[in-house]
Amino acid sequence: MIEVWLLALMVLSNGFSSTGAAMHNSTRPDFVNIGALFSYNTSVGRTIKIAIEAAVEDVNSDPNILGQTKLNLSLQEDSKYRGFLSIAEVLQVMARHTVAIIGPHSSVTAHVVTHIANELQVPLLSFSALDPTLSSLQFPFFIRTCHSDLYQMAAIADLVDYYDWKDVIAVYIDDDNGRNGIGALGDKLAEKRSRISYKAPLSPEASMEEITNVLVQVALAESRVIVVHANTQWGPKVFTVANNLGMMGTGYVWIATAFLSALLDINSPVSSDTMDEIHGVLTPRIYTPDSELKRRFVSRWKNVTSGNTANVPLGLSFLALYAYDTVYVLAHALDTFLKQGNQITFSTDSKLSSIHGDNLHLDALKIFNEGNLLRGNIYEVNMTGVSGPFKYTSDRNLVNPAYEIINVVGTGVRRIGYWSNYSGLSVVPPEALYSKPANLSRVNQKLFPVIWPGNTDQRPRGWVFPNNGRLLKIGVPKAVIYPEFVSQIKGTDMFQGFCIDVFLAAVNLLPYAVPYKFIPYGDGKNNPSATELTRLITTGEFDGAVGDIAITTERTRMVDFTQPYIESGLVVVAPVKRAESNALAFLAPFTPKMWCVTAIFFILVGAVVWILEHRVNDEFRGPPKKQVVTVLWFSFSTMFFSHRENTVSTLGRFVLIIWLFVVLIVNSSYTASLTSILTVQQLYSPIKGIESLVNGKEPIGYTQGSFARNYLVQEIGIDESRLVPLTTAEEAAKALRNGPQNGGVAAYIDELAYIDIFLSTRCDLTVVGREFTRNGWGFAFPRDSPLSVDLSTAILQMIDNGDLQRIHDKWLLSIACLSQGAKFEVERLQLKSFWGLYMICGLACLLALFIYFIQIWRQYRKHYSEELESSDGQSLGSSRSVRLKTFLSFVDEKEETIKSVSKRRKMERISYRSSEGGSSINSNKGYASRRSECGTEV
Repeated sequence: MIEVWLLALMVLSNGFSSTGAAMHNSTRPDFVNIGALFSYNTSVGRTIKIAIEAAVEDVNSDPNILGQTKLNLSLQEDSKYRGFLSIAEVLQVMARHTVAIIGPHSSVTAHVVTHIANELQVPLLSFSALDPTLSSLQFPFFIRTCHSDLYQMAAIADLVDYYDWKDVIAVYIDDDNGRNGIGALGDKLAEKRSRISYKAPLSPEASMEEITNVLVQVALAESRVIVVHANTQWGPKVFTVANNLGMMGTGYVWIATAFLSALLDINSPVSSDTMDEIHGVLTPRIYTPDSELKRRFVSRWKNVTSGNTANVPLGLSFLALYAYDTVYVLAHALDTFLKQGNQITFSTDSKLSSIHGDNLHLDALKIFNEGNLLRGNIYEVNMTGVSGPFKYTSDRNLVNPAYEIINVVGTGVRRIGYWSNYSGLSVVPPEALYSKPANLSRVNQKLFPVIWPGNTDQRPRGWVFPNNGRLLKIGVPKAVIYPEFVSQIKGTDMFQGFCIDVFLAAVNLLPYAVPYKFIPYGDGKNNPSATELTRLITTGEFDGAVGDIAITTERTRMVDFTQPYIESGLVVVAPVKRAESNALAFLAPFTPKMWCVTAIFFILVGAVVWILEHRVNDEFRGPPKKQVVTVLWFSFSTMFFSHRENTVSTLGRFVLIIWLFVVLIVNSSYTASLTSILTVQQLYSPIKGIESLVNGKEPIGYTQGSFARNYLVQEIGIDESRLVPLTTAEEAAKALRNGPQNGGVAAYIDELAYIDIFLSTRCDLTVVGREFTRNGWGFAFPRDSPLSVDLSTAILQMIDNGDLQRIHDKWLLSIACLSQGAKFEVERLQLKSFWGLYMICGLACLLALFIYFIQIWRQYRKHYSEELESSDGQSLGSSRSVRLKTFLSFVDEKEETIKSVSKRRKMERISYRSSEGGSSINSNKGYASRRSECGTEV
């Protein structure tokens, strides 16, 4: 750093002057000094220079912006982005009392000169130094007038995720801009569960040979998705070398950052040879929406570039648009600054004044006293320029970052979509989506088809097995139990078994070759831990694991599993005994509760039918003893549909029909259950399932190395001291037969796939209860390995075409023990299976009784009122007991008798009224004759 300052100060001593800013006594100066720091001897630099000069000319000719104040532009050459010389160059600009500097072009230079800008409080406005770290609080006077590379890397990460690629190779210049940009890309990829699998840094001055060496290493890597982050001078060399190495063919994916789209726009039209080298490449281009201002500037661009010194056509890129707008942003900020009554003043830096030396002339460097005010005004600018709306957010970034996704095809480019931080990937312009609710869901991400390297429209897989002779190390558990699943062929390094055949068949279905070798894991004397095997995948000792490996929560946190190729949950095995029949076997089909409820309903229905039939049916009348016998006989005879009593009432028949249906269902179920009990062999065990073991204290066996141990202790809560590890199937069978009393175990817990083979030759043991976990077996690979996805697809294909079932039958189809067809204990019929029928029958009885009593009450009221009339209105008894006795007598009376009594009383009333009517007529006749006699006498 001492040498840098010495060189800079020597330059100062040779030509710096202490001229101040040109101002008069007025508060508004005649002109304001601004600087521009770029390399103007490149095509990019020339377009930037033209755009800046055009903007300064437009501002100075527009009295509505700065009034009578003019911008005085000082163009300073940046020595090809070398930070060492850039210090002296920026000092030359600042010594001219400039209030702001447009530039520098590169982030490397910006990292250097921003320290000087901070010290002298001169804002740096850059539209091309896009390093995300330049936005930090460390550089308050660095103002980016274009979108940060952070958004560009987010767009590339979304692009990688859209095509389901997981690993990316980054080729970049090893400088501040390259490292920080790739660091941002790595962060954005991590958010999508992707990663940079290999970084290939290159020196800023790398030769073609160095580039070749780096790309050769890239070609040997697994990933085929390559992101190139470079500048317009160095980037094209990478594609030239890649094309010479055959890396621009089918299977490769090349994504270049915005340098490539800028280069294509500036040098348009590009030679066919150059376009052939980058055929199929994807590159983002900063999106600038269409507007009248932009269209006018585009039509003007050819005129302003026609006189450039290189005499070559210069196309219009986003750099020229943002260069033009940057001048206008500065002009608007200066206008606001001057309208606020501020003056442009400079003062000596006391820190520089304290440094003494010969011919240094440090007093030429002045602090811009109002630099903070101007910086604040720049961030307050809100305008619409040729690049679109220009406004800063609270985090000092421009609003609405958006990119076009460009596909290089043939001799030109085609747009396949857009990206914005508001809507992600889409095929419609971002401004059309700003008015709609933000939706970044994966289903809404869309792009048009792409022509990839190799001139194919088929999406590249994005990875291959490294072409370096290395084989995948596949760990295979070397267990001592159940060789049907996995076993090593003696004297060889080969394996066989169900799991091995499934893996080999799945690999054969892949559209590419998989170089691998099986490596045994375990000593062959004890069953190895599958959890430890999966952990070794995370350490890199194995590249995958194949075998009888259950998919558990703990293991899925470490590795990725394929689609399960066999279902296998934990079950309980216990010894069983044959259940002998006894004299009360006929009671076994029903539970005691079921028997009780059924008996109650038999009596209840008989009583209801008796009530409904008692007044109308002579078969349900008679002495009390006879009626009780009739109710019981009728009720239980319906069980066999042999009741001889006829029902004559409508309500009685309604209840009886429903009850007979219930009896039919109950009878059929009882017959079927009893037949099963008496004809099918029954087994008995005191262990009913995992619940019995949790509540007991007996020892429990499990297979050594199985995940069952941790599950029983951590999830079920069984004490660890009760668990007994068992190594072989024979050892497990012996422990079960010995039982807890003889040093054995009460139950044995293992996976169902193992138990099916275990029980095929052991008829005195069986599974009790149900599976209490739902696991499957899969092949394990590192996290985000594409091989796990492709093998999962192959396994599903094997399920569809029946290959998986054929492999299963080859290894695991065995003759089941005869006792496996026996039932475990008695499956009694419970009340919960019939409560619906009983509820319907009960409601029918209640409804019939309700209707019946309403009818009885109406008949009683009518009969009671007739008795009152016949007794000349005298009460038959006012006490409740008398009325109740009267009502019960009425209910007990036969309905036919009641009707005959009522009919007789009605006839008596009619005859009584007739006799009274005759007496009245005779008396009227006598009265009339007497009146006639009296009249004669008169």
